[in-house]
Amino acid sequence: MLGSAVLALVVSTIGSGALGGTPIDEAADGTLSATATLVAPAGPAFSIWGVIYAGLVAYGVWQLVAARPADPRQRAVGWLLAASMLLNAAWIVVVQAGSVTFSVLVIVALVAVLGVVLARLARSAPSGWAEALLVDGVAGLYLGWVLIATVANVSAWLSGLGVGGLGLGESAWAVVVLVVAAAVGAWLSLASGRVAPALSLGWGLAWVAVGRSSGEDTSGVVVVVAALAAVVVLAAGVTAGVRARRTAPARPARVV
Repeated sequence: MLGSAVLALVVSTIGSGALGGTPIDEAADGTLSATATLVAPAGPAFSIWGVIYAGLVAYGVWQLVAARPADPRQRAVGWLLAASMLLNAAWIVVVQAGSVTFSVLVIVALVAVLGVVLARLARSAPSGWAEALLVDGVAGLYLGWVLIATVANVSAWLSGLGVGGLGLGESAWAVVVLVVAAAVGAWLSLASGRVAPALSLGWGLAWVAVGRSSGEDTSGVVVVVAALAAVVVLAAGVTAGVRARRTAPARPARVV
């Protein structure tokens, strides 16, 4: 687990251009840059990866020194989280190779894996605050952010194929996918009783609004819809947290 986290962190560092590699927003001819489509979050939004990677590494360390190898909850999700990190690294490698099509396949697989992780975690409460934060919390943040990243990735891929709006027009398409993303994110939080997915998805949606508020790709409609979508998702997350606390007052760690 820790090895997968470190590998993902190293590959991400290379992909960011910090060690001389090509930054993701410049790879694949800039198809995945922060201004490539109307649903791409503004650049500062991607700083959330620092929090997610730090959480994944911390989880890997915690699993080695504190987690019980035979714990059913850890056995149910540990290998899936390790697989998600390998998929994360694979996505960066694929984008660096210039294949946006394969990047869509990889990120969809990543969403599916993290969705299964959240579903399995929702079946039972964590044993304490450390597990709630490092497992439930990190996995939730990871999934919420990857959801908005998938929206941007798929939209960029379609735009590269010349069918960015699927006949709807770019602005209308942006509205549709943002509404769908908000609906999925709200449902995830309410169904799982977790706040974390809403926090990262809401963060991403808010930065979509910021990104469309200025520059050549300004869109007032997208700004309003993205901002409202962020509010809806965050409200769903708060509601999920409140409900979880009321139904399980003796185990507050469940709501992270």
